[in-house]
Amino acid sequence: MRAFLHAERDTARHPVWHFIASTGVRRGEALGLRWQDIDLEAKTAVIRQTVGVIEGRIIREPLPKSSKPRVIDLDEKTVKVLKRHRVAQAKDRLELGSRWLDEGLVFAKGSYRLRKGTFAGGPMHPDRVSRVFDARIHRHGLTDIRLHDLRHTWASLALKAGVPVKVVQERLGHANPSITMNIYAHVLPGMQARAAEQVASLFG
Repeated sequence: MRAFLHAERDTARHPVWHFIASTGVRRGEALGLRWQDIDLEAKTAVIRQTVGVIEGRIIREPLPKSSKPRVIDLDEKTVKVLKRHRVAQAKDRLELGSRWLDEGLVFAKGSYRLRKGTFAGGPMHPDRVSRVFDARIHRHGLTDIRLHDLRHTWASLALKAGVPVKVVQERLGHANPSITMNIYAHVLPGMQARAAEQVASLFG
């Protein structure tokens, strides 16, 4: 992941790759994120809606009624990436003029590969974003992974770093910790062994 993000650092899609990798959010949640949902000073983002595809058509959906908007804490590097991206997006918006129909999206469709007669400012097509990711992975000669695997990588690294399962569950937007534990059971055995040694050392 480090090699991929480094190789992509000067590309138009780097901000969305970095955001998914550093937060563990779903693809649709990242693409549905709006600037009004981000507080760069407080270093937080609120996940309120998602962008998906039905029969090839882009749809915007609020989170299910059973899911409350969730607050994601952002690390300092991600905040810097977002600040640079906001400046670049503002420049793109000015250059496109009337061809930019603003929806306030953080990762909006821009001038990158914008076809004649089409408009920017709306959501990027989720499937196309994944196809670009696949093409970039192959271009850089890296392990064949999917865009969704950036989310899995974040969760696995968090658990291995000792982040509590409850925190990981809330960050990922799983309904309960048991879902997180079932998906990432392959990570937990090593964590339990390490915990056993750490606790035993306190009274041994």
